[in-house]
Amino acid sequence: MKVIKGFVPAKEALKRPAFADFDLVSPTLRRSLKTMFGVEEPVAAVRQIIGDVRARGDRALFDLGQKLDGVELTELEVGRQKMKDAYLAVDPKLVSALELAAERIRAFHALQKEKLGVGFMEHGVGQLVRPLERVGVYAPGGTAAYPSTVLMTAVPAKVAGVKEVILTTAPRAGEIVPPAVLVAADLAGVDRIYSVGGAQAIAALAYGTESIPRVDKICGPGNIFVVLAKKEVYGTVAIDGLQGPSEIVIIADETASPEYCAADLLAQAEHDSLASAILITTSTKLADLVNREVERQRKDLSRRDIAVESLTSNGKIIVIDSIDEAISLANLFAPEHLSLMVAGANSYVGRIANAGCVFVGDGSTVVFGDYVAGPSHVLPTGGTARFGSPLNVTDFIKFISLVDLDVESVQRLGPPASVIAQAEGFTAHARAVEKRLPDSE
Repeated sequence: MKVIKGFVPAKEALKRPAFADFDLVSPTLRRSLKTMFGVEEPVAAVRQIIGDVRARGDRALFDLGQKLDGVELTELEVGRQKMKDAYLAVDPKLVSALELAAERIRAFHALQKEKLGVGFMEHGVGQLVRPLERVGVYAPGGTAAYPSTVLMTAVPAKVAGVKEVILTTAPRAGEIVPPAVLVAADLAGVDRIYSVGGAQAIAALAYGTESIPRVDKICGPGNIFVVLAKKEVYGTVAIDGLQGPSEIVIIADETASPEYCAADLLAQAEHDSLASAILITTSTKLADLVNREVERQRKDLSRRDIAVESLTSNGKIIVIDSIDEAISLANLFAPEHLSLMVAGANSYVGRIANAGCVFVGDGSTVVFGDYVAGPSHVLPTGGTARFGSPLNVTDFIKFISLVDLDVESVQRLGPPASVIAQAEGFTAHARAVEKRLPDSE
């Protein structure tokens, strides 16, 4: 991994672009897009897909399933019996692990709901809190299965009180939807499942088809086409965010374990060749030991090539003089995951301003957050932790303002409201207020 020494060079190396570039794709993918859609830019292909789904509905989904996923579907919806049957096809240990994860995710978000989102009425104004009616959650599929993502999106929605949760995930030949995903959907309380993936799934959820109902909000991570599609349909529906490649920043001092640091860097690097794995440390010795550990631990990884490419392109080890400098750099970068592997780690939590999720101490590996800790692993990436939040129950509720003024309030607030309306040139506004005042006649 590349080693950078000093605060100023590190600050420059961690500087993010002013805008998120979602069109960084390989020449191979561009050629594939040219063959299938006659265009080389992903956003142009996504717009074609969305337009096709809007125009032809289910028929487009069947055709795109065959064209993009290589799967010839006879139906889009996965029946509930298949969800029940899936338990027999999944290792009991995995079922048990998913049950534990679902329980912890549900408990965390139930506590969050208890602390947030209460209605009130005071001094003639207040708010109503209402869950969204119908939400679509997207789970990446195709070459891999992500039951954890189903839990991390659908469970908070159900805890928030969403009446209907729709899951879409890319089909694969033979089994259509992986059994583990179906088990997770059942545990999460998903209402309906469709074997549709990619940009076409996002379009179907946003606009509706003969089989797939239109939703109010779309949540969940995906590949570049899913992200671009979410961006395109935003405004027609709400979205949770535009999640990009995984990121981790580890702040470590001389007390940190080189083995733990290397393992956590590799755990995020194996997600994606575009992932960012960064160690910021005050110890030159630790920096050297972690670099050696990364070399040693990566040798037997099942996704070794991806991890190596990620670390080569985006991996960094930064050596600075103090933990204060490390925290400043972390807040500047605003990572998806921030790990504090320093003595007295808890004492630094209050100084973290920008991060998707903070992992405190050597034992709290990011992997726990990926699966079983409780908070959703759908987190802001690409520096959006400066203003964005993890997926949570507030993503699935809305607030309705309430105004119920008594006579005394009308008399007290009417004159200043009229003055402001007149100053802005809205005489009808002013008149609507003045007619309610005692001397209006």
